[in-house]
Amino acid sequence: MRRPLYTFLFYLIMPFVFLRLLWRSRRVPEYRKRWAERLGHCPYRLEKSIWVHAVSVGETLAAVPLIKALLQEFPQCPLVVTNMTPTGALRVKAALQETVKQVYVPYDVPKAVGLFLKRINPQIAIVMETELWPNLFASCHERHIPVVVLNARLSQQSARGYGYVPHLTRTIFTAIHHLAAQTAMDAERFIKLGLSPEKVTVTGNLKFDLELPADLSMRSEMLRNELGKERPIWIAASTHQGEEEIALAAHRLILKKYPSALLILVPRHPDRFAGVASLVKQQGFHVVRRSSSETCSLQTQVYLGDTMGELLLLYAAADVAFVAGSFAQVGGHNMLEPAALRKPIVTGPVLFNFVEISRMLVKAKGMIIVQNPEALAQEIERFFANQKYRDFTGGQAYQVVHANRGALQKQEEIVKAVLKSV
Repeated sequence: MRRPLYTFLFYLIMPFVFLRLLWRSRRVPEYRKRWAERLGHCPYRLEKSIWVHAVSVGETLAAVPLIKALLQEFPQCPLVVTNMTPTGALRVKAALQETVKQVYVPYDVPKAVGLFLKRINPQIAIVMETELWPNLFASCHERHIPVVVLNARLSQQSARGYGYVPHLTRTIFTAIHHLAAQTAMDAERFIKLGLSPEKVTVTGNLKFDLELPADLSMRSEMLRNELGKERPIWIAASTHQGEEEIALAAHRLILKKYPSALLILVPRHPDRFAGVASLVKQQGFHVVRRSSSETCSLQTQVYLGDTMGELLLLYAAADVAFVAGSFAQVGGHNMLEPAALRKPIVTGPVLFNFVEISRMLVKAKGMIIVQNPEALAQEIERFFANQKYRDFTGGQAYQVVHANRGALQKQEEIVKAVLKSV
């Protein structure tokens, strides 16, 4: 598919894109706001900037340490961070406050992209992971804006998809100044698709360089005391539709052996908070929502994490972490967060977005993969029953994180070199 045809098709679907935003705004009102930004009407007019694009929450969290480093290194240059989702935008605001300018990225049509670039005048475009948009990259190339792709990953399935559209892939790769791949396998896939090997460096994964807030230990101890210091607690984090039922089925089994056990249930998307709360009640569990002022008593069986930006805190308050997105066809979520907190980790089998990380954690005996709710309950019970086993598994998970730090410095050096050359 050539660019003109791609652009024509994108223009055709634009009305449906905005209808989808409207539909999603029924549950998340933020989707109804700031539509002009999605058409390139950035509220800022800058003479120059450093631009970082992180599509949503995971990419934003990975980018935060890098962004903080760039703010220190280039304090005179405004830093613009773009996201695609309101949850990503909220994470930027929570982590970086007013030190950066947060905007929604324009949709990938030439006029919107051109208007956006004209308003922020970036010296560099830093794109996190796999947000590879043909018109966006081509417009940067035409304006001599170097594009650096950081923390890049490419699954076998995605590589196959890019192979079906070689003209668009070539357009994207022509614009890339440098790409920092998470693994050698990711680098190989990009090179096989046609990206010049001279443009590729294997740097490791930024997610290993996770920053833990200085006050996290104190806040998590306070929360644990509120939830019940002596009771066994596990967390099902970043759940998607269908996974709450799996977690609740496992918890029902766990309660037979550990009647005082508490499940911290954290849906991935805020638009599902109310629906999940209703589901938990329908299934007969006593639930307390974190956003309410209700006290979590020993009779509470499920504590619903229905707030934003507190996942690390909730992980820290639990004994065992189940990382979801791994029973749904999502490909898993970031298991390095509980690993950095020395928590033993359990996941489901669908982990195509974290193949290398999951392999490392399983090999180190820091993570268990289960196939069904019964196995999930069994593993949680094993961890509850044996603190030495719990500490050993959590310690092994932490060692994986500790041993693989360093991607931040390598990727920071790539960006600095490009910025100093423009």
